[in-house]
Amino acid sequence: MRLLSRVIEAHQFVEAAREREFRWYAGVPCSFLTPFINYVLQDPSLEYVSMGNEGDAVALIAGVALGGNGAGAPGRGITMMQNSGLGNAVSPLTSLTWTFQLPQLLIVTWRGQPGIADEPQHALMGPITPALLETMQIPWELFPTAADAIGAALDRAIAHMDATGRPYCLLMRKGSVAPYALERGSTELTPRTAESMRAQPYARSDLGRVSRQDALREVVARTPEGATAILASTGYCGRELYAIADRPNQIYMVGSMGCVVPWALGLALARPDLDVLALDGDGAALMRMGAMASVGAYRPANLKHLLLDNGAHDSTGGQATVSPRISFAGVAAACGYAHAVESDDLADVAAWLKEPRLSGPSFVRLWIRTGTPSGLPRPSISPVDVRRRFMRHFAGEVR
Repeated sequence: MRLLSRVIEAHQFVEAAREREFRWYAGVPCSFLTPFINYVLQDPSLEYVSMGNEGDAVALIAGVALGGNGAGAPGRGITMMQNSGLGNAVSPLTSLTWTFQLPQLLIVTWRGQPGIADEPQHALMGPITPALLETMQIPWELFPTAADAIGAALDRAIAHMDATGRPYCLLMRKGSVAPYALERGSTELTPRTAESMRAQPYARSDLGRVSRQDALREVVARTPEGATAILASTGYCGRELYAIADRPNQIYMVGSMGCVVPWALGLALARPDLDVLALDGDGAALMRMGAMASVGAYRPANLKHLLLDNGAHDSTGGQATVSPRISFAGVAAACGYAHAVESDDLADVAAWLKEPRLSGPSFVRLWIRTGTPSGLPRPSISPVDVRRRFMRHFAGEVR
């Protein structure tokens, strides 16, 4: 086994990153990353958010970037993952961060690096990792293993991120960072339960239910432009919201199905001054349900999560989802949301949108009927321009 002759200390990289305004970290642990994670977890001025999968971590840091740095530029964050997790992250890296030009620094560990003995599951991913990054148009370099090389590596990353609005990767080899111990109990989260949960039984017929458009019109009517940031899930949800009212406080997700919740979580954590509303769909929620666990664990009181559930993949022909068998409110409550309700009454949503912040995140699942208006337009404004407009709108404190 070939080992590196030089290593750095965790604090050397993290402090150099802090000087360059990197304060947010998210990811899924890898043994190579343990010193970093342990160091960040024990520094109260830094933020590490543990996510259920690597794609959710990418989406969360995209939310941090969307929150801005206070001067109109994207906020800076770092996503950490094992290279095996690149598979989970391909969708948000190619259709969220690339599409909206939301930069982030990736630290990817190089398990299965050619010439280094490793576990059999890394035998393929190890050799193809550099090519996979290049295929996704993510420039990369080896993670620095000398203290005097850290600043230059970060500056190269920042120069690319600022110039393109897209990610840059530091590929970490085994033994790059010296161990750093974690004190017992320093990362424990206090378990909580929902303050209320009310479920409506599912009925096969959707007769009498409101439409998605009805629900979104209520959202527009109840969310002030100056104070509420709205992130709409991919598909008809964003397109219908755009058709109803194209406002500067709204983002219309394209691609990255299932990532609206971690994206909204990142924004809510980075911008506690904003009220953040995530507009979700049943197919998307099922795809990345683990993100609800992170929402419940980190409990941002400024995040509301509205799931519009018609039991179908409406934009692809109406194929049924398994959502009728799932109590999403039960899931939200078990994950630690402060409030979780299921209803088929639009008045419940109207009242909920007017409610002040609770002690944690709040969830409503609204049963809606299938179908969408004919001739529904696609946004004529590009995703990058939507993102720029949104960030300009919320560049300062809430108006």
